[in-house]
Amino acid sequence: MSGEKNLKVALLGCGTVGAQVARILLEDANELASRSGAGLQLIGIAVRNLDAKRDVALPQELFTTDAHGLIAQADVVIELLGGLEPAGEYIAAALSKGASVITGNKALIALEGAKLNEIAAANGAQLRYEAAVAGAIPILRPIADSLAGDRITKVMGIVNGTTNFILDAMDTTGAAFDDVLAEAQALGYAEADPTADVGGHDAAAKAAILASLAFHTNVSSDQVSTEGITEVTAADVSAAAAAGYVIKLLAIAEQAEAGISVRVYPALVRRSHPLATVHGAFNAVFVEAENAGDLMFYGAGAGGNATASAVMGDVVSVARQIAAGAPLPNGSINQAPTLLDFEAITTRYWIGLSVKDQSGVLAAIATVFGEHGVSIESMSQQVDAEAGAQLRILTHQGTEAALASTVEALKALDAVHSVLSVMRVEGN
Repeated sequence: MSGEKNLKVALLGCGTVGAQVARILLEDANELASRSGAGLQLIGIAVRNLDAKRDVALPQELFTTDAHGLIAQADVVIELLGGLEPAGEYIAAALSKGASVITGNKALIALEGAKLNEIAAANGAQLRYEAAVAGAIPILRPIADSLAGDRITKVMGIVNGTTNFILDAMDTTGAAFDDVLAEAQALGYAEADPTADVGGHDAAAKAAILASLAFHTNVSSDQVSTEGITEVTAADVSAAAAAGYVIKLLAIAEQAEAGISVRVYPALVRRSHPLATVHGAFNAVFVEAENAGDLMFYGAGAGGNATASAVMGDVVSVARQIAAGAPLPNGSINQAPTLLDFEAITTRYWIGLSVKDQSGVLAAIATVFGEHGVSIESMSQQVDAEAGAQLRILTHQGTEAALASTVEALKALDAVHSVLSVMRVEGN
């Protein structure tokens, strides 16, 4: 393209995603230049091991172990190393010299995004991280740009493919959690140590990023109330199905007059809700806005090609702004969030109880609910020769504090053998 600006691009990391990003930069150079108005020259790839096997055949002369030397030459830096350090150091160094940065590092952005955005703002650089949430799904740019003139009230999504695969398989096959987890590990959906996924920590980092953008504030992952799926049983999944629900691990960011709530936990979703139709390792994010109404974004939440697509979307967007000579504001936010105490959020409970099979039990349980100001929406009873009598109780809306105190009181009730499970209900 005549007179186009040429931008030097440095790539940090060449794993599954990095290799695909490098391939796209090399193979589609002319098309990318046409779309962005700037030539994108891959000047090098910083890696820890020059001799490691790569997923894509790439020119050996591009590889280096000198990340800082590469950053010093670059106009645009793509960070795909992962982890907090040295990735954080490299990103800060790039932004400090005025180079724009594209990253998929959800853990780093969730913890240090505010600080890095400040560095970007001070040096006229861009910091973009579409790939940090939900893989190929374009969700961060729509929230930050397309819905910038609206007021988002709630973001609720399935943002971890591993947990969705596990819960979906439990729902469709009736298998136990441990068996499906082993299958997910064998298929490569789950890591050998799956704690970050099944413990909800990966989803919490993404929830923090979504909340920060949706509500124009700074939320870090350590401010997200987090509960994983390790306690979800096959009996829970079966009982939910019988009641017309499916269990999903949800990341939820919600704004009310008193403040915002950001949380991650397994919850029942009606099978008629759009999120209930998300199967396998796919992701979806449901957005509620005052004027736009309900929106859902759906697609592949992980994988080399899918995540590389999100990275390259950011690369082209940044290149366009640089080529135009008038970069847009980078989204740096100084506003501290007003976070609601978790006990103050309003939700519904689905409670499983093992109880004595005798008269007066239901009345005693109903009295406990009434004493704590919690209304029962529905109740179902099942009697098993071995397991005894079991109740599944769905409540109306109540505060987390009132619902939790109700459960504690039920545990102390003579008519109740044990509380089998407690889960929240989300969606309409």
